[in-house]
Order: sequence, then structure tokens, then C-alpha cells
Amino acid sequence: MSYKAKPIEPAVNVLAFHGKSFRFAGRFLNKKQLEDCARLYRFCRFVDDLVDKESDILLAQKKLDHLKRNLELGYSQISVVQDFIELAKLYQMQTSVVSELIKGIESDLTPALIKNEAELLRYCYRVAGTVGLLMCDVLGVKDPKARPHAIDLGIAMQLTNIARDVKEDAEMGRRYIPGEWVGEILPERLTRATTTEKEIIKKSVQRLLSLANLYYESGAAGLGFLPTRARTGIRVAANVYKEIGEVIEEKAYDVFSGRAYVNLARKLRVAFWALMSNTSRRPYAFHTASLHVYLKGLPHAND
Repeated sequence: MSYKAKPIEPAVNVLAFHGKSFRFAGRFLNKKQLEDCARLYRFCRFVDDLVDKESDILLAQKKLDHLKRNLELGYSQISVVQDFIELAKLYQMQTSVVSELIKGIESDLTPALIKNEAELLRYCYRVAGTVGLLMCDVLGVKDPKARPHAIDLGIAMQLTNIARDVKEDAEMGRRYIPGEWVGEILPERLTRATTTEKEIIKKSVQRLLSLANLYYESGAAGLGFLPTRARTGIRVAANVYKEIGEVIEEKAYDVFSGRAYVNLARKLRVAFWALMSNTSRRPYAFHTASLHVYLKGLPHAND
């Protein structure tokens, strides 16, 4: 199968348009780090769009199958995919990690109705924890002790995404909040919830963010494994992203009245305090294995 893809865009432009928080933090990386992190982001965005922007599920599946074959062959006529293949070779990225990333994105082809916390965390690992692992490769992190913490930072950010995007995901027929938490409220009910249901959802959003904070804390504990310049950039990215949760909390966890975002002034303030409170100077605490209790069998999980 072949299909036309848009001409490859400069990676940093894609990052600036779609990942504003990451682009802001990218100012603290050196040029090479920023470009290669942006190339990784561009590929992830490309794969994500194959699922989210294609209304025909069968066609989206064919495109994903074609992509997987290209990755196995190590060659693609699609410029974004070929660029990622070259990036993966350069940094010797593990195929098992890339496969889990695609598996996670592919799962969104079917209606997302997460049942419990285990399913939630395995999904977050696949679509975001894997990105943390691939970022380790791009940023030259060698110590294997860093990888469980990189997974956790990715999971934390994805939990924040889920908390922020409850309404938007519901409009796409998706519910990532575990059914155990919301009494099996279906996506169509999330978009027109009763007052009582909204209170249940708000409590679930609060629970998502509390869970995210545990993973942010673990992610921060692993920052010391990063090269100095990269450490600064990732710390700022993590803190700016975590701030989205603070905005949601200030809105009393009301995710129905508008999408939470962090404005530039607030990003600057968060970045300043992130630079002043360098958590990587603290003594290293070993990874908390209980954070990965539901990730058994996944690459680099601390199980």
C-alpha cells in the first residue's frame, strides 16, 4: 500500500505548532538536542494523526500496517517515517519500545473505554512512557536506572493530558477515566452530564491529577541522569506541563467550561522556579517499584 504524505516540515516548526509547552522548554536545550527531540515529536505526531485525523477506521488501520512494515524493512517513501528510521538507527532505539508506542496509538482505533487503573497506566506507558524512553536515547542517557523514571515522567504528562481533555476525548467517543471511578459513564454522557455526573467526573479528574503527581515526583528523581543542558530543558518541560494540572485545580476540576492552558507569563514564572529549585542535586532515591505494578512485561518497567 502507498499513500501520499505531506512534504516533511521542519521538525521544530511542528513542535512549535502542536507542542507549545515543549517548544517553550526547548529553549533550554542545545540546538542538536532540540532538533532531534523535535524529530521524535514529529514522528509521534504523524502516527497519532493517522488515527485521529482519518475518519475511515479500515483505511487508518491499513496506513498503520503499512507504517509497521516500513519500520520492519528500515525504509519508507514517506519522508517523516524515513527521517524517524534514520533517527532510530542513529540512537539505536529499541524496536520493542517503538512497537509499544505504535500499539498504544493503534488502540485508539477502537472506542477507548478504560476499565480500571491498570488499563489506564498501561495505556499511558504505551503512548507516553515509551516517548520518555526514546527521549533517553536522543539525549544520550546511558545509565539504565534512568529509564523507569523516564517512563514515569511520560505517564505523568499523559495523565495530565487525559485530565485536561476529558470533554474533547468524549466527543471522539473516548473515555480514558477508568470505569471503576465513574460508574461506567459512557463518552456520550460525559458531553451532556447531569450535575451529579459532573461531580463524579470532577472527583475523577482530581484523582487523575493526584496520580500524575506521584509519577511527576518519580520523573523528577531521575533528572540527575540527564546531561546538564538537557536536564534543564526537561525539568522546565515537566514543570510547565504539571502546571496544567494546577490550572485545572484552580478551576475546581471543571473540565467542561474550557480547555486549561498555561499562559506565557505563567510559563516564565514556572520556568524560573524550576531553575531555582534544582531537584537533581538531591541524593538519588531508587525508583519506587510499586509505580510499575501494572506495567509487568513492558520494556524497562521496574517490575
